[in-house]
Amino acid sequence: MRLVLALLLALLLPGPLLAQGIAELVEERARAMLGATLPDEGVFRVSYQPEVEGAVLISRFWMDPATGQFLAEALLENGEAQRVSGLALITVPVPVPVRRMMPDEIIAESDLVSIDMPLGRLNDFSVTDASDLVGQQVRRMLPEGRPVMAQSVMPPLVVTRGERVQIRFAQGNLVLSAPGRALADAAEGEPVRVVNLVSNLSIVGLASPGGVVEIIR
Repeated sequence: MRLVLALLLALLLPGPLLAQGIAELVEERARAMLGATLPDEGVFRVSYQPEVEGAVLISRFWMDPATGQFLAEALLENGEAQRVSGLALITVPVPVPVRRMMPDEIIAESDLVSIDMPLGRLNDFSVTDASDLVGQQVRRMLPEGRPVMAQSVMPPLVVTRGERVQIRFAQGNLVLSAPGRALADAAEGEPVRVVNLVSNLSIVGLASPGGVVEIIR
């Protein structure tokens, strides 16, 4: 039986393509299993035992996507079947803070470093693109060396609750302004309610840099 398998393999596969590394064969099967769920930037790190030489293909394969643990049966050039087990971890580059960052700080490019992390340690809220963090304002304390959650950052505030603002209305050549006080926090372009300190009436406008609230009609 072993001789028959060896002859069949020799006929089906050209000689130079017969022997392959187990790691490459495992990665091939794992990629096929994960399909579209595999991140484009994902890199496989495969470790296994025992050491196997002369593997031709993997006939049976099972993997836990959450942990990367796998069991495989490899067919060798001589027709033998060898069971192999190990880990096929997927790592992705993730931006993490180089220091602890406190609320209200603005994240700069120098505040981040990219590290490779197992995909299983990330969740749907983990930010994996540094460009989504640079320029953002810290909402909750960010630990050093830990992935940043999307809900822990926000666009920088340009209006802060309780601060004096300039209420501005412009239409054509007509420009009116009045002092006001913000009743809520707001980032640039967000609607915010303010109270006109002259009329004591509240109105909603769009927050702009410099503590200006634009009234749009």
